[in-house]
Amino acid sequence: MPLVTFMVRSASVERKTKETNVAVVLELDGTGQFTAQTGVGFFDHMLTALGHHAFWDGSVRAQGDLEVDAHHTVEDVGIVLGQAIDRALGDRRGIARFGSAVVPMDEALVLCSVDISGRGYSFIDLPVPGPIGSFDPELATEFFKSLAAHGRFTLHIKLLSGNDRHHIVEAAFKALAVAFRQAAALSLQRQDAIPSTKGTLKE
Repeated sequence: MPLVTFMVRSASVERKTKETNVAVVLELDGTGQFTAQTGVGFFDHMLTALGHHAFWDGSVRAQGDLEVDAHHTVEDVGIVLGQAIDRALGDRRGIARFGSAVVPMDEALVLCSVDISGRGYSFIDLPVPGPIGSFDPELATEFFKSLAAHGRFTLHIKLLSGNDRHHIVEAAFKALAVAFRQAAALSLQRQDAIPSTKGTLKE
Protein backbone atom coordinates (compact mmCIF):
# COMPACT_ATOMS: atom_id res chain seq x y z
CA MET A 1 0.00 0.00 0.00
CA PRO A 2 1.49 3.40 -0.93
CA LEU A 3 2.54 5.76 1.82
CA VAL A 4 0.49 8.94 1.71
CA THR A 5 1.82 12.10 3.31
CA PHE A 6 -0.25 15.16 4.18
CA MET A 7 0.55 18.78 4.94
CA VAL A 8 0.62 19.96 8.51
CA ARG A 9 -2.83 21.35 9.26
CA SER A 10 -2.34 24.29 11.57
CA ALA A 11 -3.36 27.91 12.06
CA SER A 12 -2.87 30.88 14.35
CA VAL A 13 -5.62 33.47 14.70
CA GLU A 14 -5.91 36.61 16.84
CA ARG A 15 -8.93 38.85 17.26
CA LYS A 16 -9.12 42.08 19.26
CA THR A 17 -12.25 44.07 20.01
CA LYS A 18 -13.25 46.54 22.70
CA GLU A 19 -14.67 43.57 24.63
CA THR A 20 -12.10 40.79 24.18
CA ASN A 21 -8.59 39.91 23.05
CA VAL A 22 -8.41 36.28 21.87
CA ALA A 23 -5.47 34.33 20.44
CA VAL A 24 -5.60 30.72 19.25
CA VAL A 25 -2.78 28.45 18.10
CA LEU A 26 -4.03 25.18 16.66
CA GLU A 27 -2.58 22.03 15.11
CA LEU A 28 -5.27 19.53 14.16
CA ASP A 29 -3.05 16.45 13.97
CA GLY A 30 -1.46 16.53 17.39
CA THR A 31 -1.41 14.47 20.56
CA GLY A 32 -3.85 16.43 22.71
CA GLN A 33 -1.40 18.88 24.27
CA PHE A 34 -3.89 21.73 24.45
CA THR A 35 -4.15 24.49 27.05
CA ALA A 36 -6.66 27.24 27.75
CA GLN A 37 -6.46 30.44 29.76
CA THR A 38 -9.57 32.59 29.47
CA GLY A 39 -10.21 33.74 33.02
CA VAL A 40 -13.29 31.49 33.17
CA GLY A 41 -12.22 28.40 35.11
CA PHE A 42 -14.91 25.93 34.08
CA PHE A 43 -14.65 27.02 30.44
CA ASP A 44 -10.88 26.46 30.54
CA HIS A 45 -11.56 22.95 31.83
CA MET A 46 -13.96 22.28 28.94
CA LEU A 47 -11.60 23.68 26.28
CA THR A 48 -8.74 21.59 27.61
CA ALA A 49 -10.92 18.46 27.46
CA LEU A 50 -12.01 19.35 23.92
CA GLY A 51 -8.46 19.73 22.67
CA HIS A 52 -7.21 16.68 24.52
CA HIS A 53 -9.83 14.30 23.12
CA ALA A 54 -9.77 15.84 19.62
CA PHE A 55 -5.96 15.27 19.57
CA TRP A 56 -5.29 18.96 19.00
CA ASP A 57 -2.08 20.65 19.99
CA GLY A 58 -2.09 24.36 20.76
CA SER A 59 -3.58 26.94 23.05
CA VAL A 60 -6.37 29.42 23.64
CA ARG A 61 -5.59 32.69 25.39
CA ALA A 62 -8.29 35.26 26.06
CA GLN A 63 -8.79 38.45 28.02
CA GLY A 64 -12.32 39.75 28.22
CA ASP A 65 -14.70 42.04 30.06
CA LEU A 66 -15.40 39.50 32.80
CA GLU A 67 -16.48 42.35 35.07
CA VAL A 68 -19.61 42.45 32.88
CA ASP A 69 -20.01 38.67 32.52
CA ALA A 70 -18.40 35.76 30.66
CA HIS A 71 -20.63 35.93 27.58
CA HIS A 72 -18.35 37.98 25.32
CA THR A 73 -15.30 35.92 26.25
CA VAL A 74 -16.94 32.53 25.65
CA GLU A 75 -18.62 33.57 22.40
CA ASP A 76 -15.48 35.23 21.01
CA VAL A 77 -13.33 32.20 21.85
CA GLY A 78 -15.82 30.18 19.79
CA ILE A 79 -15.42 32.62 16.91
CA VAL A 80 -11.61 32.58 16.93
CA LEU A 81 -11.24 28.85 17.51
CA GLY A 82 -13.72 28.28 14.69
CA GLN A 83 -11.70 30.53 12.39
CA ALA A 84 -8.54 28.61 13.28
CA ILE A 85 -10.28 25.30 12.50
CA ASP A 86 -11.48 26.65 9.17
CA ARG A 87 -8.00 27.83 8.18
CA ALA A 88 -6.29 24.66 9.39
CA LEU A 89 -8.66 22.47 7.36
CA GLY A 90 -7.83 24.35 4.16
CA ASP A 91 -9.86 23.03 1.22
CA ARG A 92 -10.88 19.92 3.24
CA ARG A 93 -9.06 17.69 0.78
CA GLY A 94 -8.77 14.06 1.92
CA ILE A 95 -10.92 14.33 5.07
CA ALA A 96 -13.52 11.78 6.15
CA ARG A 97 -16.00 14.69 6.46
CA PHE A 98 -18.57 13.02 8.77
CA GLY A 99 -18.22 12.00 12.40
CA SER A 100 -20.56 10.99 15.20
CA ALA A 101 -20.13 10.05 18.84
CA VAL A 102 -22.24 9.19 21.86
CA VAL A 103 -20.20 9.93 24.95
CA PRO A 104 -21.09 9.15 28.56
CA MET A 105 -19.96 10.84 31.73
CA ASP A 106 -21.42 8.83 34.57
CA GLU A 107 -25.23 9.27 34.29
CA ALA A 108 -24.98 11.84 31.47
CA LEU A 109 -25.07 10.73 27.84
CA VAL A 110 -24.67 13.16 24.94
CA LEU A 111 -24.83 12.60 21.18
CA CYS A 112 -22.82 14.73 18.78
CA SER A 113 -22.70 14.60 14.98
CA VAL A 114 -20.42 16.66 12.73
CA ASP A 115 -20.39 17.29 8.99
CA ILE A 116 -17.44 19.38 7.81
CA SER A 117 -19.62 20.67 5.03
CA GLY A 118 -18.35 24.19 4.45
CA ARG A 119 -21.66 25.46 5.84
CA GLY A 120 -21.81 26.78 9.38
CA TYR A 121 -24.93 25.43 11.06
CA SER A 122 -25.75 24.14 14.53
CA PHE A 123 -28.65 22.56 16.35
CA ILE A 124 -27.96 22.30 20.07
CA ASP A 125 -30.46 20.51 22.34
CA LEU A 126 -28.63 20.61 25.66
CA PRO A 127 -30.94 21.54 28.54
CA VAL A 128 -28.97 22.01 31.75
CA PRO A 129 -30.86 22.55 35.02
CA GLY A 130 -29.09 25.58 36.45
CA PRO A 131 -25.60 27.10 36.73
CA ILE A 132 -22.33 25.25 37.22
CA GLY A 133 -20.77 27.31 39.98
CA SER A 134 -20.57 30.77 38.43
CA PHE A 135 -20.72 29.41 34.86
CA ASP A 136 -24.00 29.82 32.98
CA PRO A 137 -24.42 26.61 30.93
CA GLU A 138 -26.24 28.55 28.22
CA LEU A 139 -22.80 29.92 27.36
CA ALA A 140 -21.76 26.42 26.27
CA THR A 141 -24.51 26.54 23.67
CA GLU A 142 -23.32 29.96 22.50
CA PHE A 143 -19.78 28.60 22.21
CA PHE A 144 -20.90 25.63 20.12
CA LYS A 145 -22.93 27.89 17.81
CA SER A 146 -20.03 30.31 17.28
CA LEU A 147 -17.58 27.46 16.75
CA ALA A 148 -19.70 25.81 14.06
CA ALA A 149 -20.56 29.09 12.31
CA HIS A 150 -16.96 30.25 12.01
CA GLY A 151 -15.48 26.77 11.56
CA ARG A 152 -17.99 26.33 8.73
CA PHE A 153 -19.21 22.90 9.74
CA THR A 154 -22.59 21.45 10.67
CA LEU A 155 -22.94 20.51 14.33
CA HIS A 156 -25.69 18.65 16.16
CA ILE A 157 -25.53 18.07 19.92
CA LYS A 158 -28.34 16.37 21.84
CA LEU A 159 -28.66 15.37 25.48
CA LEU A 160 -29.88 11.77 25.72
CA SER A 161 -29.86 11.44 29.52
CA GLY A 162 -28.40 13.06 32.60
CA ASN A 163 -29.09 15.34 35.55
CA ASP A 164 -25.67 16.44 36.82
CA ARG A 165 -24.97 19.83 35.23
CA HIS A 166 -21.19 19.45 35.13
CA HIS A 167 -21.45 15.96 33.65
CA ILE A 168 -23.87 17.04 30.91
CA VAL A 169 -21.71 19.90 29.63
CA GLU A 170 -18.48 17.95 29.90
CA ALA A 171 -19.98 15.00 28.01
CA ALA A 172 -21.04 17.45 25.27
CA PHE A 173 -17.53 18.86 24.87
CA LYS A 174 -16.01 15.38 24.81
CA ALA A 175 -18.60 14.14 22.30
CA LEU A 176 -17.74 17.08 20.06
CA ALA A 177 -14.06 16.23 20.36
CA VAL A 178 -14.55 12.61 19.30
CA ALA A 179 -17.00 13.41 16.49
CA PHE A 180 -14.83 16.19 15.09
CA ARG A 181 -11.72 14.01 15.30
CA GLN A 182 -13.49 11.42 13.14
CA ALA A 183 -14.77 13.98 10.64
CA ALA A 184 -11.41 15.76 10.23
CA ALA A 185 -9.40 12.54 9.98
CA LEU A 186 -7.40 12.14 6.78
CA SER A 187 -8.53 9.13 4.79
CA LEU A 188 -6.09 6.87 2.97
CA GLN A 189 -8.90 5.74 0.69
CA ARG A 190 -9.86 9.32 -0.16
CA GLN A 191 -6.27 10.57 -0.29
CA ASP A 192 -6.38 14.07 -1.80
CA ALA A 193 -9.96 14.06 -3.07
CA ILE A 194 -12.58 16.60 -1.98
CA PRO A 195 -15.32 14.67 -0.09
CA SER A 196 -18.21 16.21 -2.00
CA THR A 197 -19.97 15.43 -5.28
CA LYS A 198 -19.92 19.16 -6.11
CA GLY A 199 -16.12 19.24 -5.86
CA THR A 200 -15.76 21.84 -3.11
CA LEU A 201 -16.41 22.28 0.61
CA LYS A 202 -15.46 25.92 0.67
CA GLU A 203 -18.84 27.37 -0.35
